[in-house]
Amino acid sequence: MFSLLLPLYGLSATPVVNGLPAALPDLTTLIGAREARVRAQPRDAKAWAVLGAAYVERARRSADTGDYPRAERALQTSLKVAGRNNTEALSGLARLAVARRDFPQAKQFGEEALKTAPKRWSAYPVLIDAYDGLGDYKAARSALDKLMALKVGADVKPAVKARASAVYRDRGWREDAVAQVTDAAAAARTPAEQAAYLCQAGQLAWERGDREDALQHFTAAVRLDPEQSAARAGQGRALAALGRTQEALTAYQGSLAHRPTPQVALELAELYESLGMGRQAESQYGLLRTQVRQELEAGVDDDLVIGRYEADHGDVQEAVRRLTAEWERQPGIEVADALGWALHRAGDDKEALRYAEVATDSTKGGGVRSALYAFHRGMVERDLDLEAPARRHLQDALRTNPYFSPLQAPAARATLTALGNQPPNEELPQ
Repeated sequence: MFSLLLPLYGLSATPVVNGLPAALPDLTTLIGAREARVRAQPRDAKAWAVLGAAYVERARRSADTGDYPRAERALQTSLKVAGRNNTEALSGLARLAVARRDFPQAKQFGEEALKTAPKRWSAYPVLIDAYDGLGDYKAARSALDKLMALKVGADVKPAVKARASAVYRDRGWREDAVAQVTDAAAAARTPAEQAAYLCQAGQLAWERGDREDALQHFTAAVRLDPEQSAARAGQGRALAALGRTQEALTAYQGSLAHRPTPQVALELAELYESLGMGRQAESQYGLLRTQVRQELEAGVDDDLVIGRYEADHGDVQEAVRRLTAEWERQPGIEVADALGWALHRAGDDKEALRYAEVATDSTKGGGVRSALYAFHRGMVERDLDLEAPARRHLQDALRTNPYFSPLQAPAARATLTALGNQPPNEELPQ
């Protein structure tokens, strides 16, 4: 286990401008100082860029969606003051666009930032996110290759390794992904940074169905950084899979208390539903809808999570409409999977299979190994009477992560039983 005895460093402007993880108290202090600076020196483009970047990071870490419009105003002001040859402001706008799930704009600002400073490492991670969101995996791999070829200082090597881990995960290279993020966590220079990488390692463990390892990483992340809401949600997933239900509910509630997000609200609602706690589930679905409205007002594209919610718990045709538009705008594999599932739920399995194949076929999509995507494809194939591939993909879902969903993992098992379970000498995960 990684050392939890990292020294506490004061937060300077440089890590925030470069997009490194930062603790919430440090961000609040930095924002206060930069707000005072721009009031006194309204033509300080650097101060405006730092302020905008800090707003983006605080919004990502907290529930204050109002920080997104604040970030946009600060970063645009920096551009107006210093002109378009302003790498810090352009990179900040690219990170803001990624945070809002606006990948076309992230690509535009990221590529513009890269032109102004082609040797600056921090221009590449946000471009990789943008290319992945747009389904341009060749460009994402090329950007990673260029990033890995740069000579960077020891202070940013962990961030580069963490970014490489994320790309390797998306390509289906699990062992390489684990190695990179393990190195990143061991070399991190602040508790907040180490917590972020431990959370990333925990998610990799969760995706391969290792409940205990995932919980260990998520718990270490929360100890280092109690504001790490993603790690608290990860604890909830792992604890639920271990049958520690009350602890799981507490962890999810803690995550939502620190940073209420629609995706975590959806997960908690489905856990309640799986436990037969209908009133609590409906309350969480209501919270999800409220959070979506707040994020939409702040410019966040929530069509993916809305589509997932509507497909399973609401208006299926609304899910298809939203996700079709999302696919046309930014065709990443997450959207392909969600759209395929919505079409299946709407009864159009032939069209659904086309998108399910994009999400699960490494020759068509990004190559990520996802139990959820395999489950969705298997269910589509089952309804198309393609029993052999349906059985294969449902088995793959349960081998990848037998606990991937409190509602859908049991459905995968039940469907396999109805299909005649598995061929001889093949063991079905429990």
